[in-house]
Amino acid sequence: MSEASSRQGRATLPDAEVRARSVLKYRNRAAGYDATCGPTWPIRERTVAALRLKPGQRVLDVGCGTGLSLALLRDAVGETGSVFGFDQSPEMQELARARVAAAGWSNVLLFETPAQALRLPEPVDALFFHYTHDILRSASAVSAVLACARAGAAVAIAGIKYFPWWLAPLNPWVYLKNRGYNGAPGELRTPWDRIAPRLQDWQITPVQFGMGYIGVGRVAEHGAAAPDADAGS
Repeated sequence: MSEASSRQGRATLPDAEVRARSVLKYRNRAAGYDATCGPTWPIRERTVAALRLKPGQRVLDVGCGTGLSLALLRDAVGETGSVFGFDQSPEMQELARARVAAAGWSNVLLFETPAQALRLPEPVDALFFHYTHDILRSASAVSAVLACARAGAAVAIAGIKYFPWWLAPLNPWVYLKNRGYNGAPGELRTPWDRIAPRLQDWQITPVQFGMGYIGVGRVAEHGAAAPDADAGS
């Protein structure tokens, strides 16, 4: 599929349909999801480290899935900090809740909700995104997540993207890989381009020979107040 056609396809899909597709995919993937995450574990660790979290801070795990990142985030903010996480998939959230209960973490709070409806009891100091493509491609989801953070909050994002031009013949495989997980799998040239303009000090580091990226920045002063631009959410 060409990038132009994938862009057109996403533009015609309202957020509700994208979410429904994603929920169905993760219903089928939840039980075996953790076993597939080994190859990206070092990227997960690097992305958490990029937040430079301190004890006592509050951090949001955006699209937390089964909660694989919760221990890393909690270790960084300590007993006096707070970790929030949300996911729209009931099956993924059930596994995340079981993980929290088994560990006895009293300072980890989870929400089963789409990003567009997320509300937190207090603003966070950091936002962590780990392979959350559908959220990043929805302006209304981006707005809701940024509204949960204070101005200047740290942001670290890991995700999938198309290979650079010299490996472009492999990009159909990248698209199909992304399609297995996301409701709107296209727009993989610059998947960060809806959130990056609302951040300060944005920087990208390629990983996985250019098939992945880690992006870091800070929530801009006006970031949480910018209007939504995603019709049909």
